[in-house]
Amino acid sequence: MTNSTQASAAFDSREFLATLTEAPGVYRMLDADRAVLYVGKAKNLKKRVSSYFNKGGHSPRIALMLQQVAAMEVTATRSEAEALILENTLIKKLTPKYNILFRDDKSYPYIGLSGGEFPRLFYHRGAFEKKSQYFGPFPNGLAVRESIQLIQKTFLLRTCEESVFANRSRPCLMHQIKRCKAPCVGFVSQQDYAADVRLAEMFLRGRHSEVIEGLTRLMEAAATELRFEEAAALRDQIRSLQAVLHRQYVSSTKDADVDIIAAVVERGSLCVNLAMVRGGLHLGDRAYFPQAAAEAEAGEGLAAFVAQHYAEQPVPARLILNLYPVEDLPEGLNAGGPKNEMERAWVEMALTNARLAVQARWQAKARSSGRLTALQEALDLAEPPRRIECFDISHTMGEGTVASCVVCVDGAMKKGDYRRFNIEGIQPGDDYAAMRQALTRRYEKVATGETAAPDLVLIDGGKGQHRVAREVFAELGLDHLASIGVAKGEDRKPGLETLFVHGRSMPLQLGMDHAGFHLIQEIRDEAHRFAIVGHRARRAKARGRSKLEDVAGVGPARRKKLLAQFGGLDGVKAATIEDLCRVDGISRRLAEEIHKTLR
Repeated sequence: MTNSTQASAAFDSREFLATLTEAPGVYRMLDADRAVLYVGKAKNLKKRVSSYFNKGGHSPRIALMLQQVAAMEVTATRSEAEALILENTLIKKLTPKYNILFRDDKSYPYIGLSGGEFPRLFYHRGAFEKKSQYFGPFPNGLAVRESIQLIQKTFLLRTCEESVFANRSRPCLMHQIKRCKAPCVGFVSQQDYAADVRLAEMFLRGRHSEVIEGLTRLMEAAATELRFEEAAALRDQIRSLQAVLHRQYVSSTKDADVDIIAAVVERGSLCVNLAMVRGGLHLGDRAYFPQAAAEAEAGEGLAAFVAQHYAEQPVPARLILNLYPVEDLPEGLNAGGPKNEMERAWVEMALTNARLAVQARWQAKARSSGRLTALQEALDLAEPPRRIECFDISHTMGEGTVASCVVCVDGAMKKGDYRRFNIEGIQPGDDYAAMRQALTRRYEKVATGETAAPDLVLIDGGKGQHRVAREVFAELGLDHLASIGVAKGEDRKPGLETLFVHGRSMPLQLGMDHAGFHLIQEIRDEAHRFAIVGHRARRAKARGRSKLEDVAGVGPARRKKLLAQFGGLDGVKAATIEDLCRVDGISRRLAEEIHKTLR
C-alpha cells in the first residue's frame, strides 16, 4: 500500500502525519521537483516519521534535508524485514541525496573445497556451485591466500585445476616441495586424502583445538608404533598450525564468529571499518567510504552500513560496534558494544585502522589534486582534467589485435569504466586502422550523448597515432576534445617520452620529476598493461581452439574421449576411419566427417 502527498511550497507535516499508518514500511522524502531526498524504513511508520517533525536536536545534515521536504510517500509492508529489503532496493535504485550509500562492487572472497574423490582447495569469488563447499567470507584476498597456503602446507591438499589433475602422468612441483600428496598419480589413497580433507574442513570452521588434539593423538600413536617418519610429519603439521594461532595476538579463547564495526568522522570524511573474526581468528579488515555522506555523523554511517551490508552478506553470531546503542539498526541482529578486554582491543584496532584509512585517503587525494593541477598548468587547460581516457593497441605480428581504454577520474584509476575492443576487419598489423576503429566505437556514444565526454584523451603512440585520433574526433563532431599523443622516448626509456599536444605546433617534453608527467606515465602504463592482458587472452583462445570443435556432432564429451583414446589431437589426425569407429559414441558417418575435417 502506498500513500503520498502532493508537492507544495510548504509541507504540512501535521496533516500528513494524521494519515499515517502504524504498520512497518518505507518512507520517501521528496523535494519540490519530486526528486527523492531520502529513503528510510520503519517498524512503525507513524512513530518514525513523526520523530523528524515533532522532535528537535537533529544533526545539521538532517535539519538541512527537512527544510527541503515538499512531499512524502510511504509504502506499508507486512514486516520490518520486508521494509529493510525494499529500503535497500530503493536506495540503490534512486541514490537519494541524503542517504549514506555504501557501494561494494566486489564480492567477498571465499575458500572453496570442490566435490569428487579428491577435493581441490581453491580461491573463489562470485556465485556458489552446489557441488562445492565454501568457507568465509574473508575481508580481502590476502587473508584467503594466506589461509590456503597454510592449509596446503599442513594438510597437503591439491590446488590444481581439474583439467590438469585429470591428465597428470607424474607428480608436479607442488609435490616435490611438500605442498601436495599427489593424488593425481595415486601417491595417496582416497581414504587417507579424505581424512586430510576432514581436518582441513574442521580447521576452516574454526575448530582449531580439535584439529591439533587429533593430530597430537595420531603423532603419539605413530611414535609408539615406531613409525617415526610419520610421527615427524605429524609433528610438523602441529607446529605449523600452532605458529599461526600464536601469531594471532588478538585471537579469542573461544572459536567465535564476530564482526567488529567501527565508524569515525575525521577530516570531513566518514569511514566505516569492518573487521572479521572467524573461528576465533582475526582475519583482517576493510575500510568503506560511503557516497552522500557530507556532514553525516558516525552513528548515522554505522546504522546505514549495518543495514545495507547485512542485507546481502551472511550475519555472524555477533556484531561488536564502537557506538552503541545506535538508532535504526535492523531487528534480529545480536549487536552491542565490547564486553571484555579482548573485544575492547578488537574495537580499538578497528578504530585505529579506520583513522589510518581516512589519513591515507586524504593524502592520496592531496597527491592526486597536485598532479592534476600540475598537468593543467603544463597543458594550459582551463580546469584540471577530472576524467582522462587513454588508448593503446596490442597484438603479436598482427594476430589477436586488441585495443584498451582505461579511465582516470580525479587522479585515480576507475577500473569499472575500463573497456577493451577486439579489432576486426583490418590489415593485420595496421595500428592506425586499429586505433581508428577503437576510437570510433568509443566516441560514437559520446557524440550521440549516450556517455559523458572526457576532459583529456591520451593516445599511446606518436604523431601518426595522434593524427588518426584527431581525424576521428573531427568526423564525429568532437574536435573540441583535448588530446595528447604519448610517444616513447629514445631507446623506449621511461622518462624520455615526447608529448604531441593538440593545438601546439611543437612537441612538449616535461621533466622526469614533473608531477603531471608522472600521472600521464601511470595512466599510459595501465593502458598498456590492460591491452596486453586482453591480447594474450584472445591469442590464447584462438591458438587453443581444437579443429575438433568445428566438427558437427563432436561435443565436449566425445572430444575428450577422442583425445584420451589417441593421446591428443595429433593422434586423432593420424587415426584411420576404422580406428575412429572403435571409440565409444563415434558412428562411421561421424568418423568419416572427423577424418575429412582433420585432413
